[in-house]
Amino acid sequence: MNATVNAPQVDAQALGKVAVLMGGRSAEREVSLMSGTGVLAALKSRGVDAHAFDPAERDFGDLKRDGFSRCFIALHGRFGEDGTVQGALELMGIPYTGPGVMASAVAMDKLMTKRIWTAEGLSTPAWRQVKSAAETRAAFAALGSPMIVKPVREGSTIGLTKLTTLEQCDAAYALAAGQDPMVMCEQFIAGDEVTCPVLGSGPQARALPVIRIVAPDGNYDYQHKYFTDDTKYLVPCGLPEGEEAAIQALVLQAFLTLDCRGWSRADVMIDAQTRKPYLLEINTSPGMTSHSLVPMSARAAGLSYEDLCLTLLASAALDNPAPKKA
Repeated sequence: MNATVNAPQVDAQALGKVAVLMGGRSAEREVSLMSGTGVLAALKSRGVDAHAFDPAERDFGDLKRDGFSRCFIALHGRFGEDGTVQGALELMGIPYTGPGVMASAVAMDKLMTKRIWTAEGLSTPAWRQVKSAAETRAAFAALGSPMIVKPVREGSTIGLTKLTTLEQCDAAYALAAGQDPMVMCEQFIAGDEVTCPVLGSGPQARALPVIRIVAPDGNYDYQHKYFTDDTKYLVPCGLPEGEEAAIQALVLQAFLTLDCRGWSRADVMIDAQTRKPYLLEINTSPGMTSHSLVPMSARAAGLSYEDLCLTLLASAALDNPAPKKA
């Protein structure tokens, strides 16, 4: 059974002046603006002195100059989820939500993530990095059909293709390479698609309820993620209790292996034949829109959207906080 998550008692005034970082320069800017708008409204409703801050329109130095005491990162993708913003905030000494510099950078790089998970014995689909259409065709011969081709450092299925024929390889590589010069091919796992958030840090980190995703024709693409109501999200997920617990344990291990903190959300495929779960990727700044999955899972555990935002903001931290004065 999934345990109820209790919202911590937080003094909104003690959190100081808060910047909700949203927008940014990545391909996921539109989604980030939706996430940030929701977070901003939630924090304000709880009495937090919160303000929108778009790094694409303002200088990062304004955070220090304008007296912001902490940041809620609602940026997605590159220049927000990849360690760059986290590094800037570390230099300024402004605590922020979510994983730190190294964990954010590694998790954004799907190849590096899979190498670490594999080294730690965690299951993830077979893959190959490719640098040309010819190498994509060779990967198709090795990994079989269907095969996924995607940019290494992009999210929200942007630039992703599920292909079933050799003839599709060239176009799939070109699409992915148009988003990122680093491209990977991945074995497709047929079966249930699920996702599972983690909340907390270190020994206090806990996996939230698993959500099973049922998309039209199994096509959980950018449009079905954010802009339609055709996709079904099942929570409770309907999986056998032991199977859900095993996925939660795997996701929690994946989170801790990358040294994540605060929160993240991992995507998993369950092989229809063997029922073995395979880690796909981990998102260190998950979506917080009306269609987003972390709020949905948290709500199933008894944590409202507003309490989730407040909990995350209260967990804002630095990798390298200034030493306390004697």
